[in-house]
Amino acid sequence: MGTPEFAVASLDALVTAGCTIVGVVTAPDKPAGRGMKLAQSAVKQYAVAHNLPVLQPGKLKDPEFLEQLRALQADLQVVVAFRMLPEIVWNMPPMGTINVHGSLLPHYRGAAPINWAVINGETETGVTTFQLKHEIDTGNILLQQAIPVGENETAGEVHDRMKETGAALLVKTVKGLAEGTLTATPQEVVVPAADNAAPSALKHAPKIFTETCRIDFSKTVDEVHNLVRGLSPFPGAFTTLQGKMLKIYRTEKQYEPTLPANPLPPGTHDTDGKTILRFRCSNGFIKATELQLEGKKRMQVEEFLRGYRFE
Repeated sequence: MGTPEFAVASLDALVTAGCTIVGVVTAPDKPAGRGMKLAQSAVKQYAVAHNLPVLQPGKLKDPEFLEQLRALQADLQVVVAFRMLPEIVWNMPPMGTINVHGSLLPHYRGAAPINWAVINGETETGVTTFQLKHEIDTGNILLQQAIPVGENETAGEVHDRMKETGAALLVKTVKGLAEGTLTATPQEVVVPAADNAAPSALKHAPKIFTETCRIDFSKTVDEVHNLVRGLSPFPGAFTTLQGKMLKIYRTEKQYEPTLPANPLPPGTHDTDGKTILRFRCSNGFIKATELQLEGKKRMQVEEFLRGYRFE
């Protein structure tokens, strides 16, 4: 059960490992593009290409869908980047349902674990396979694999590495379950001692909203840099430049150990008109190196400055 490209890596890994995929559940086809033609999800495209049966329910409690799902007689269901499942679905197979989640649970439960790990400046994140239960992302942990996060790495780059790590971990998990060699561990047991196992100490990964993406230049250079890369390439951190939205995808940090006597107000832009466009933060400047002005294409800062006129 999955929809985007992230889930395709896991499905392909299971097929390559010789697992019998009795069915694929994905989102209904949706209108997309200028012509608004019906587009298939990445998972459906893979399933069709590999002659795998596909189910595309509009509602997961639809009696017809439930009957079709039951008829597949799956031993195990695997969820990767899909919708929240009702109990009647996740509790159906004899071996239950497992999920591949893009964080080291119990930290970063929620819809956007990769984004928030980068936004918060984590130097390490990872993948967890766990058993589904009622509360979202709280089931017993099966396996985990940590991956490092570079200080300039974007969420998109972490995503692309993580989908491969997650796919390999999933195959290992499925084989372990089939062989009866895996022991599930309650998430309360794996919370680091430093966190005191308190819910308030856990880091969360809620859905990203427009206001999340607005850059607050009164913050530090590190905080702004992490926000930009944590939202790159999608949905993109933004500010305004001469009244138009400016999305920034990559930045460089420029600290000022000692602030000048009369520093520019936070958010003030400064440019040489050739290769540098920077914005004042609380402790220095953030230099935009890749950006996109409203109504224009995404480009490097040098190309942008060649064609842009400042008032």
